[in-house]
Amino acid sequence: MKPDLFEAPDYYNLDDLLSEEHLLVRDAARQWVKRDISPIIEDYAQKAEFPKQIIKGLAEIGAFGPYIPEEYGGAGLDQISYGLIMQEIERGDSGVRSTASVQSSLVMYPIFTYGTEEQRKKYLPKLAAGELMGCFGLTEPNHGSNPGGMESKFKDMGDHYLLNGAKLWISNSPFADIAVVWAKNEAGRIHGLIIERGMEGLSTPETHNKWSLRASATGELIFDNVKVPKENLLPGKSGLGAPLGCLDSARYGIAWGAIGAAMDCYDTALRYAKERIQFGKPIASFQLQQKKLAEMITEITKAQLLAFRLGQLKNEGRATTAQISMAKRNNVDMALKIAREARQMLGGMGITGDYSIMRHMMNLESVITYEGTHDIHLLITGADITGITAFQ
Repeated sequence: MKPDLFEAPDYYNLDDLLSEEHLLVRDAARQWVKRDISPIIEDYAQKAEFPKQIIKGLAEIGAFGPYIPEEYGGAGLDQISYGLIMQEIERGDSGVRSTASVQSSLVMYPIFTYGTEEQRKKYLPKLAAGELMGCFGLTEPNHGSNPGGMESKFKDMGDHYLLNGAKLWISNSPFADIAVVWAKNEAGRIHGLIIERGMEGLSTPETHNKWSLRASATGELIFDNVKVPKENLLPGKSGLGAPLGCLDSARYGIAWGAIGAAMDCYDTALRYAKERIQFGKPIASFQLQQKKLAEMITEITKAQLLAFRLGQLKNEGRATTAQISMAKRNNVDMALKIAREARQMLGGMGITGDYSIMRHMMNLESVITYEGTHDIHLLITGADITGITAFQ
């Protein structure tokens, strides 16, 4: 087991812009990743198994709903703190960050924002503590980039709803205690429903044979005449804008998280380049390697500035969907390119589990696709700047 020697790059002294609370939150998450994630994550990725024992630690560092008010069990932190926690967790592994992201932005956020006071009190404290784990059911076998075409439906049966349909590519579903599921009512209007494990007709088969996010549990949600109590409907908002609002929060967290993966690849490549001797000197002394490293730190710095400014806008309630979309697309694309360059710098060693780079690269192939593909996010920006949608 190799020691975690990670040193975070901060080329533009961005720490100077962070508050004391930001730094405390970030450093607590960083130390937890070094202690509890780095020593085990390669083994779990090789086994394609999610390390469930880390759930308590994620809760303790505030990774579950950090921006949820303290009265509901959250930490009451700001959006920059949330981003920094996601950055540090994804520095450890994208799959672990996915677990935290889903719990925070796709389960706790909709319950807090669209739910009743009774729903908030019932679910949020236990979700924040990791006593309950959740998942988010939007994507379907036939509807990915077009979630509005969903086929999952529920009927009003008088004293309950009857839910039928299926969801695919659902992080956390194999072990989740609850699911926030989006389905159409008889009028074709999209609503959110809280589904609990144990409800008759619910099954959550796990997805196997993944080359990416191997340390994350992915599965399906299948609803076969599931009886849902009427009090489990989220009444605060309906229509496609409701789940998309959750995705705004999750995509924001991804924009920060991807920076963490890029940082880890850069730091690994920099350290290796200084130690690896070829032709009688370290490969860091060669121009092409310096070019790669210089481009990496430049792109990381640009992404850090983009995420920080977006965090300020989120804190002020002024961040738009299109701005969040731009940051998600740019930062994940940046991280994936850095992972590929870093892998080449390590040569054959870059494909082994002795280093984190290949695992990050495989993970990022999923991150660049989920919660809006790279191309879809380009079209969101295009529609925003031209006023013309290209989706239809």
